[in-house]
Parts: sequence; structure tokens; C-alpha cells
Amino acid sequence: MSDKPQQPGLDSLSKSFEPAAIEARWGPLWEERGYGRAGYRGTGQPQAGQPSFAIQLPPPNVTGTLHMGHAFNQTIMDSLTRYHRMRGFNTVWVPGTDHAGIATQIVVERQLQEQGQSRHDLGRPNFVAKVWEWKEKSGNTITTQMRRMGDSVDWSREYFTMDEKLSPVVTDTFVRLYEQGLIYRGKRLVNWDPELKTAVSDLEVESEEEDGFLWHIRYPLVDPDGKLGAGFDSLTVATTRPETMLGDVAVMVHPEDERYRHLIGKKVKLPLCDRDIPVIADAYVDREFGTGVVKVTPAHDANDYAVGQRHGLPIIGVLTLDAKINDNAPAAYRGLDRFEARKRVVADLQAQGLLAETRKHKLMVPRCARTGQIVEPMLTDQWFVAMTKVSDKDPTGKSIAQKAIDAVQSGAVSFVPENWVNTYNQWMNNIQDWCISRQLWWGHQIPAWYDQDGKVYVGRSEAEAQAQAPGKTLTRDPDVLDTWYSSALVPFSTLGWPARTEDYALYLPSTVLVTGYDIIFFWVARMIMMTTHFTGQVPFRHVYIHGLVRDSHGKKMSKSEGNVLDPVDLIDGIALPPLLEKRTTGLRKPETAPVVRKNTEKEFPDGIPAFGADALRFTFASLASLGRNINFDAKRCEGYRNFCNKLWNATRFVLMNCEGHDLAEADASLTQADRWIVSILQRAEAEVAKGFAEYRLDNVAASLYQLIWDEFCDWYLEIAKVQIQTAGKFEEAKAGRAQQRGTRRTLIRVLEAILRLAHPVIPFITEELWQKVAPLAGKAGDSVSLAPYPAANEQAIDPEAEAVIARLKAVVDACRNLRGEMNVSPGTRLPAYVLGDGAFMRQAAPMLQALAKLSEVKVFEDEDSWAAATQAAPVAVVGAARLCLYMEIDIPAERARIGKEVARLQGELAKAQGKLANEAFVAKAPPAVIEQERKRIEQFAATLEQLQGQLLRLQ
Repeated sequence: MSDKPQQPGLDSLSKSFEPAAIEARWGPLWEERGYGRAGYRGTGQPQAGQPSFAIQLPPPNVTGTLHMGHAFNQTIMDSLTRYHRMRGFNTVWVPGTDHAGIATQIVVERQLQEQGQSRHDLGRPNFVAKVWEWKEKSGNTITTQMRRMGDSVDWSREYFTMDEKLSPVVTDTFVRLYEQGLIYRGKRLVNWDPELKTAVSDLEVESEEEDGFLWHIRYPLVDPDGKLGAGFDSLTVATTRPETMLGDVAVMVHPEDERYRHLIGKKVKLPLCDRDIPVIADAYVDREFGTGVVKVTPAHDANDYAVGQRHGLPIIGVLTLDAKINDNAPAAYRGLDRFEARKRVVADLQAQGLLAETRKHKLMVPRCARTGQIVEPMLTDQWFVAMTKVSDKDPTGKSIAQKAIDAVQSGAVSFVPENWVNTYNQWMNNIQDWCISRQLWWGHQIPAWYDQDGKVYVGRSEAEAQAQAPGKTLTRDPDVLDTWYSSALVPFSTLGWPARTEDYALYLPSTVLVTGYDIIFFWVARMIMMTTHFTGQVPFRHVYIHGLVRDSHGKKMSKSEGNVLDPVDLIDGIALPPLLEKRTTGLRKPETAPVVRKNTEKEFPDGIPAFGADALRFTFASLASLGRNINFDAKRCEGYRNFCNKLWNATRFVLMNCEGHDLAEADASLTQADRWIVSILQRAEAEVAKGFAEYRLDNVAASLYQLIWDEFCDWYLEIAKVQIQTAGKFEEAKAGRAQQRGTRRTLIRVLEAILRLAHPVIPFITEELWQKVAPLAGKAGDSVSLAPYPAANEQAIDPEAEAVIARLKAVVDACRNLRGEMNVSPGTRLPAYVLGDGAFMRQAAPMLQALAKLSEVKVFEDEDSWAAATQAAPVAVVGAARLCLYMEIDIPAERARIGKEVARLQGELAKAQGKLANEAFVAKAPPAVIEQERKRIEQFAATLEQLQGQLLRLQ
């Protein structure tokens, strides 16, 4: 792409806003010129004395594609980054991708399956090489899509969590933790995927309600107690997983349950097994649920495992790693798949008369999000990081978890919104040791080796481990580390740690982490733990927690719901796929057929229009409230594309009226309207700065929209037209030229500031327009992204001018409302008859005629003459003035209209008077609120008096 600078002015600006062409031009050019480089204003070098702003991209999976959550999250991050870069901060946004152990291994294994192979056919080294090959060819899809969003990251710093820079840090931290006694290997219950044959994290488990059964099973008492009544010789237990009863080691009741207290310590016979198991008491039992008797299977249930640890019970696992019944179960069930075993167990219980009842039951079923397999709690050998243990080598005397708790309690890390601190603390205060091993081939292989006796040696390399075991043959642990382990290190591993680099000094802690609430536990807390432990610093100062993107009805986006939206589709536009019945013709393979977007087809029957990246970003910004859910409606994109189009057309108007004219400050005079828009600009700049400081992008978007659409386009441009046209009629030519120059100068300078103000949120269109506008406004620079960000100047706030324009807008609005009530078309010009506020009305008459489409503005000095002239015309009250648009009217209809308004005002007056008559309200309300109610009463009373006078004239 050419580096040739953009030409300023109208001739080089296309007549219509075409986002695709603008994005195709500016995206590559920004990257080519390195405007996103770390440091001061994209120079790649920090500037001494400037504050730092750093942000880490939550590394998306290398297998991933850009989804709505990514696009929303990145809009916030990029807006913050561009804002601080323009403010002169030493700025860096660090990008990277996660190796995504499970997800990536599944992708490549499935490709091998299509070729009739498995990873075992290749062997570990060749399989890992195959994964690297896939990563190089197909692993950059999401970063390509990020560029489509306009993300101004420092691409020169892009990392991959298994690259040569980060991998040694992963190994080094593991060794350090092991040497500190904080990493150990032991048996624990973990989430186990029997298809992948690996432990999976809680985040990779999705529990959904499914239809199932609740089987009630009789456990015969070994020593039946006659006190229980005739025929009562067993305890009945309800379970949704009868196959696991083969591993039961006890049944339990609540210690205070009178029904069973006398049975505590006795035994029952485990059905289908030749074993007696005890009856124990534990407060975990809910006496009100079912029979109040619960089976205890520590090897296959997390809660039972905890019970077993409390009571010193044995642990009997009955499932193999591929979820088949093992040799710990009776011979009749060995080798059966878990679900086949379930059927067999139920049938045998029925045959022996031990199945008391079978009920339909809805239950939450945990499935691995990657494979869809039902996850089993499995007791396996795993590596763990001790969370609450204090290392005798740690000078702080605190555990890893305690350091992270202290970081938040001290305020070193703050959450926005603040209420998420409670969620964080609740998890941290009940934290369990972290299982960091996975039974995969793709990932950071654990740096541990075993000798023939099973003794473990941990080192940064095989040579280092071998030095600890001279003369012994070592075998490396085949497991890899949990993906979350390496991603927990990125706050410092990406900045050169353990070396104390310039980046480390400048950008740790980073300024803010922007993320969804769903990974507070899995990533946010672990980054705080690892960073405070290894560096003594917090990883970031603020954690901005945003909601999760759902569809317009608040439903989770999913293929099954048909409500998935692709951000790139919204940017580029797309013809919707044919209807479902037309997709079974064999023209497409079913597995590659696009998702039927039910909701989108209703909103856009002809397909999704090309909204462009700016409209999508502005939509996301407008939705960035502090709620838990973000309900995304694609129709809003359409509205914000219109907003971008409005800005484009406004720029064309300004260039048309300013280009080729003298815009020098000398001899330029500003009208009240010119001073008003400058004043409004200062207030908007202050509101935008406040929004960014509070991480309220929704408020930033609202302020920008109001300034650009409502104030600048709808009001000031229309006023400016009149000022430029009427200035040429001044008797004093010099004064007319001075006013024209002042208005044109205000137009171009305010527009230029608006483009800089809006750039962080809508970067593409503002860059394109700024290149045309900036030279005329006397601004130099290669890019708006490097230009100084507008800062509010309180000295330029002009309350007097604001009051004048507020009066003007009120009169124009009143005229427009009257026109609407009278059903008069906008093209029909009517005279306005005015009584009161004469000086202002005469001065504003030319502007009122233009803006309100009036044929004239006639000001009356006394009420009698005004009443005689207006007769029964509709009247509006604006401050001290009454005005009407004169034309022959339907007197009964006008009396009805005024009567309706009188009734409304009487209701409002009574409501306000009632408040002030309420002693409790007056006692509790702030003085300002009480004063406000008094003023409302005065205004209502004055308006009522005027309207009642009009009714009298219509008698």
C-alpha cells in the first residue's frame, strides 16, 4: 500500500460512506507504519516523564475464530488503548494467542481420524510436529480477524504461549514452585474426560439440565432391628448413577435425624457385591431430601470424597480411564461401558427385589465442552500447586492464595464494578489446591523425570534432572501443564521476566485487565496469585469485569438456538443461508452448512447489511454497561451505521462551506451559537474523559452520540447555514465577513476536535475524515491516532451562550410541536405570532424562520392585540413567551387539546404540592430537591394560568 499522504479537502472525499474501502486502506497502513507500537504515540520508544498505560489481551485460543464476546471485549480494550495513546501515555497493548492444549489436540486428532490414523500411530514427537504444522498454517485466523476490528495492538510483541520466549518461563516457575515445596504429585478427584483420557478444568465442563432417572435402591441391614417395624429390614438410597454403587464404602444419615440415629455404626450389605459397609453420620446429609439416606462413593463424587476424607473411609474406584468397569467390581460387570453397566445393575437389582422405585428425574449433567462426553469425577495421580501452604523458603510467610487475597483487600487491585470483589473473595477463601497436569501430548511437558524406582527429579532440563540422579536411567513424565498455568504467567512472562527489562519496569503492573466474569476464577485470580508470588507486584491495578454477550432476547448464543452472530458478518454483510428445507438437497455437506440464524432472518430477511467495523464497535461501546449480560440487537448496528453516515455527510457539508475560504483567526467574530457549540464541546470532552476514567464506555458512546448527532449535526450545522447566508446581508460588509469567518472557523475546528474525540471508539471513519479536515483546521500530523486527545477547557464554557441557544431550541421545538399537532406539513410555512420576550424574539427571528420553517415572526407588544390577531390558533408557552402558528383552526379540536394539557398540568401540580405537604418527604429530602419541587409548582401554576386564558378566548 502506498505511503502517499491523504489529500485534504472535499474533492478527495467520496460522496458516500463506504466502510469496506476505508477499512481496507487504513487497517494495513496503521500496521505498516507501526502506530500501535509500544511507547510514546506509536514511536516504539517510551518518553521519560510520561505515565504508562499497559493492557494485556486475554489470549484467545489459537484454534479460535472471532466471536461476539471477543469483539465486544476488544472494542473496550482498543478504545482504552487509543485514548491513552492520544493522551501521550507510554502505551502498550500486548497481543498473543494461547496454545489451547485440549482444543488444539482435538482439532489435529480429528484430522488424523479422517485419514484413518490416530496420534498413537504417529507417536508423540511426530504428533506434536503435526500440531505445530497445523498451528503455522491455520492458527492465525483470530488475529487476522482482530485486525478487521481495528485493534491497535503492538503486533511486534505478539506471543504464543508455547513460543521460545515464554516456554522457559513456564519451566522455570514450575521448578521454583517445586523447590519451594509448593508443587506436589498426589491422588485427587478431578474432572475426567474418558474420550480424551485427561483431566479437564471446571471451565471446560458445561452442565445442562437433562432428563434422567432416580433409582431408589434397598440396602439390606446386616443386623435388622425389630424396632423399625414389621418388614423394615433395609435402608433405601436414591441415586442417579446406580453403576457407581459398586464402589460404595458407606451410607450416611444426618446425626440429628431421629429416624436413623440408632442405626449409626451398624452395617448394611452392599447390593450386588459381597461387602458390608457402615452406616455413618455426617451433617452434609439433607434430611428433607429423598429418604434422608445417602450412599458414599468417594472415588466417583467430589462431595463423597470430602466425606470419605473426614471419616477415614477407603476409596474404591470402579471405572477405568476410558469409563469401563474395572476389576474392583464383581466379575459380572467388569469390562462393561459405564452406561451398559448401569442397565445391567438396574436389571439385577430388579431381579433381586432390591429396586424399590424408579422415577423420572431432571438432573444437571456435566459434559466436556470440547468432546460432549459426560465428565466423570476420577481419582487419578496428578500434579498440584498448593494454594494455602506457606513455603519455609518464602520470606513473606504467606501462602500463594493469601498474597492474592491481600492484593485485593489492600486496594492494590480493584474491581470494576466493585461487587465482583465478593465473588473473588468467596472463591479465594474456599480455594482448593490447583490441579495443573493434563494427560495430553500437546502443551508444556512437565519438567519431571522418574528413575526406575519411581523417584521424581525436577529440573529445567533433562541434563539438570540427570545431574540429580547420576548413573540412573530417567523417564520423563508424559503429562503436560494445564493451559491456564502458562496463561497465568503472561503479565510478567511477556515483559522479559525473570530479567528486569525496561518493559518490565514500565508496564508491570499493567493498568487494567478487561475480561468477562466467567473467568474470574480460572484466569484473573491465578494471574494475581502467580504474579504476586513471583514478582512481589500485582499484575494489574484494575480489573474491569464486563457482562457476557447474549442475543437480543437475553439468550446464550448457540448453534442449536440458531442465534449465533459472527462479528465479521456484521462488518462485511452476508446473504443469509437458504431456508432449512432448501439445505437438504445435497448442494452442501451438512457438516459445513452455515447456521440458520432464526432471529437475524426475521430482522434482516434479505441478509445482514454491511455495517462496517465502526458501527459494530459503537454498538458494543453503547452496550458496555456494568450489567451481567449484554443483550445484542443487530438492529442497533443499523442505527449506528446511520450515525457514521451522519458524521460523514456533516464533514462534507463543513468542507463544502470552509474549503477555499479565509479561516484565519484575525478579525473573526463569534456569535452566541458559535460560542455555544464550543461550550458544548468542552462539556462533552469532560463527560467522555469521565466515562473512560470510570470504564463506562456506554457513557462515552452516549456523550459522543449526543454531541455529534443532536448538537453538532441537528442544531449547529443548521444554525451555521443561516449565519453564513445572512452574514452576507449585513449592512457593514466587514462585520459580515468577520461573522462568516468566525462561523466557518468554528465549524472546521469543532469538527476536527470531534473527530479526535470519537477516534478511540470509531477509528476508521475518524481517520479518513480527519485526514481531510485537519489541514484546514491548522492541525498537522500523520494520523489522528497519534494526535493529542481533546481536553476540556473550562474557560471556554459559556453559560450565557448555552442559555441563549437553549431558548432558541425551545422556541423551535415548540413551533415544530405545534406544526405536528396541527397536522401541517414541514414544507408549509406559517407565520409565528409571539407575545412576550420581544427583544430575544426579534433578534432570533431570522434563525427561527429558517429552523422552524416560518414565513415570518411577528412580535406583539400587548395581549389584546395579540389575542385579536391569533383568535383561536393553537398556542404554546415557552418561558415568558406565548406563540402560535397562525392559520384557520378547528375551534372545538383546539379547545380539546388545551383542555387535555390543562388536565395534565393540574395532575402534575397536585403531585408536586402533595410532596411538599408530606412532612416525612420534607424531613428527609435534600434542600435542593425541595427547592426543585417549589420551582416546578411555580412553573405549573404559571403555565396553567396562560392556558386557561386561552380556553376563555375560545368560548
